[in-house]
Amino acid sequence: MDSMLKNLSRTEFISVCVRDPRLHKDDLWHTHVDYEICLHTNSMCFRKKTSGVRRRYSEFVWLRHCLEQNALIIELPKLPPWNPFFSLRNTEQVSQRMKGLEEFLESVLQTPFLLSDSRLHLFLQSELSITKIARCVLGKTRYTVAEAIQRCNRDYMSRLEDKGSCDSDCESSSSSSGLGLSVDTHVRISPVPFFES
Repeated sequence: MDSMLKNLSRTEFISVCVRDPRLHKDDLWHTHVDYEICLHTNSMCFRKKTSGVRRRYSEFVWLRHCLEQNALIIELPKLPPWNPFFSLRNTEQVSQRMKGLEEFLESVLQTPFLLSDSRLHLFLQSELSITKIARCVLGKTRYTVAEAIQRCNRDYMSRLEDKGSCDSDCESSSSSSGLGLSVDTHVRISPVPFFES
């Protein structure tokens, strides 16, 4: 029985959920919706074992385009279609979009080749804008990919401790029993300011 539990705890898993849509008013005429992406994993591919960031639909489109450029022979999953009449008041539209975004991420995370893309890791585990992600991957920032991930999740970890785990209301088909789940709270403090203007 002990050996069976040890084997289960060594099984890698990546669990992702998309939840908590929020409407942001940009100005008098423009608004956008973003979603919380919660990631739980024991995979060695990820620096942080638990993370959460907020992303909007256009950032998912950017990520898919980036992954498509790197993975010429791999057919990438589709995103839910863009809807110019999308409304947070329409619960069916909201749940369909969140389900589609989550299915997209689950499919991407099940493709080992795509797991080597630093942009994917920054998208899922840092709060950098897509412009800063692109600059970081090209080495045009004063911080590395690893530093960006470590520094951005410090605030998320304190929020997790306050409100409990993200997986309380999320289930993912790619998750396992959760054995071996750990929360990596080590943060390397860098003397260099993180966000650039």
